[in-house]
Amino acid sequence: LDEAGVPSLASRSHRRHRPHVTFAIASSIPARTRKDLAGELRLLSLPALWLYTLGTFPTQENALFLGAVTDAEVLAVHSAVHDVLAGKVRDPWAYYLPGAWVPHCALAQDLDVAQLAAGFAAVHPIEPIRARIAAVGVTDTRTGETELLS
Repeated sequence: LDEAGVPSLASRSHRRHRPHVTFAIASSIPARTRKDLAGELRLLSLPALWLYTLGTFPTQENALFLGAVTDAEVLAVHSAVHDVLAGKVRDPWAYYLPGAWVPHCALAQDLDVAQLAAGFAAVHPIEPIRARIAAVGVTDTRTGETELLS
């Protein structure tokens, strides 16, 4: 993407961007809830992800992403995360709730239309990528600090 003149998340961030898939977003996740979530995650088998779709969301904040195949194992982990968070977090983002969530790994965001087209052309076609979940954490979007849960 950078070679095509499209600012990737890695190049735009003042901190090192790690490829990631977000299961939930909220304005606040209390410490007790993070502890409960860590306990639940220890009981789950975290699946491998198949990143297989190149896409964008139909919003004004144009983003380019690799979409993950949504299989039963991925949905089970997503549901378990939201079962723990339900009623315990402030301002959950509707786009990440069960039934609305599109599992994806963001490549670039806040692109203009020309950058979006150039980015799509630069990485298309893609080969499927099998990704292993190396860690699970809660990231403070203001500081970039991540508290690892597993």
